[in-house]
Amino acid sequence: MCITLLIVRRRKSYRQPPKSEISLGVAWRRISYQELREATNDFSETNILGSGSFCSGYEGTLSDGLNVAVKVFNFQSERVTKSFDIESKILSTICHRNLVRIIGCCSNTEFKALILEYMPNGSLERWLDIEIDVALALEYLHHGLTFTVLHCDLKPSNVLLDQDMVGHVGDFGIAKLFGQGESIAQTKTLGTIGYMAPGDVPYRDS
Repeated sequence: MCITLLIVRRRKSYRQPPKSEISLGVAWRRISYQELREATNDFSETNILGSGSFCSGYEGTLSDGLNVAVKVFNFQSERVTKSFDIESKILSTICHRNLVRIIGCCSNTEFKALILEYMPNGSLERWLDIEIDVALALEYLHHGLTFTVLHCDLKPSNVLLDQDMVGHVGDFGIAKLFGQGESIAQTKTLGTIGYMAPGDVPYRDS
């Protein structure tokens, strides 16, 4: 009886794939390690998009000319296999226009990477720097001069970006100048509703 149960268990274990193997979606491509080396200029530092504790990202161009982001998992981390398996499983089951699309993968016992849709404008972190640019501009207008400048209409359409994605505040058509001793509170301010300071918004008595 015990021998029979042991044989049945072994047969079941052979039929079940190892937990480390991921069933890829039909649209995924199997991409070789050599092709990834060529695509990323041998994982050159000039191709790095970013890095973290579990992985590093590289910009690359596949043999068919497709630009991709290559997410290489760091084998020095003990959790790398689990992280790779989880992400692969999730990406194989989701599809939405606002989610990063998976192109393919490269996986063996010594190397694991996901090949993702390349986003040329980088991450949101890069764009958040624009907020700092705007804050520095306002600090200068309010405190960096012998007088005070109120922009009065600061909104996204009045923040312009140069070729390096640095934010520049423009459109001073309704800005106000205040010298020493002048009262800001006693002036009427025009601007776009929704972007004006609450105290400057005109209200009508009902």
